[in-house]
Amino acid sequence: MAYYQTGRITKCVGGLYTVNLDSEDKGQPLYGIDVECRARGSFRHEGVTPLVGDRVTVQYGYGSFTLDDSGKAFPVAGGADTVIDEIAERKNALIRPPVANIDTMLVCMASSSPAPDLYTVDKLLCILEFNGIEPVIIIGKAELAEDKAREITEIYKKAGYKVFSLSCAEDFGTPELRRYIDVELKGQILAVAGASGVGKSTLLNTLFPELSLVTGDISRKISRGKNTTRHTQLYPLSTGGYIADTAGFSLLDFERFDFMDKDDLPHTMREFRPLLGSCRYTDCTHTKEEDCAIVTARRRGEISPSRHQSFVELYGILKEKHKWDKKD
Repeated sequence: MAYYQTGRITKCVGGLYTVNLDSEDKGQPLYGIDVECRARGSFRHEGVTPLVGDRVTVQYGYGSFTLDDSGKAFPVAGGADTVIDEIAERKNALIRPPVANIDTMLVCMASSSPAPDLYTVDKLLCILEFNGIEPVIIIGKAELAEDKAREITEIYKKAGYKVFSLSCAEDFGTPELRRYIDVELKGQILAVAGASGVGKSTLLNTLFPELSLVTGDISRKISRGKNTTRHTQLYPLSTGGYIADTAGFSLLDFERFDFMDKDDLPHTMREFRPLLGSCRYTDCTHTKEEDCAIVTARRRGEISPSRHQSFVELYGILKEKHKWDKKD
């Protein structure tokens, strides 16, 4: 007899997937349990690869589990007849790290040490917007440069983002962020992104002390050793949902990957959207033209100069790309 049960991929190492089977489906033997399985061979022929975060259907048989004295089922390690049979439609998928169905990204920067790189942050925000991932801006180490933290907060609030300015060292701002995650983001898949040194692991330890060992593993994974093994993994949160180990999110790079075309870029700048279509010229690039609604808004102080400058630089990069240059 074959069983078919839905779940979510939480880990992949060397082609072996860990799937957290849904706990609601109590008519199946392995409900609510993590199982290890391979992907069905037909996916490879179809050019499809399962990703961490995917909702999938797992097929397994009697050889995949054993029963204890109470009749409770437990998976057999490496059960040969346990396979991912189907992948549900994704809401989004990123190339590096390979992960799907992220709902919200906590985009971290420091007010100082290291100095905030707003261009890199804006580039990441554009990629997230393009992929339908909601960004939440986190300004850490706010105690080191309070004026800078306030300045950055104003920039991104004006752009339409939820912003938290906080200090893990002095324990302010983190309780508010944890409440926001528990209430507003309950049940979602979260990820944390940011450059090296901005305090991502410290933030995770502060927000989720129950994951202290996990964040220690994350810190080791992102070390830049030649033989360091890296993989993306989802960790369950006590309030529901998951948080992702996202070492690779600091490496996103327009020059190496074509995430979008130049014509898509204006739509990824949140504060530009209400003004699109209001320019004098229909082919306006929104970089320097007269009677451009975006340029005019920047001059009036309605759009931050740093945000518009990031747009201009990114537009220049995408303008030089050709469709035949794109990499898979």
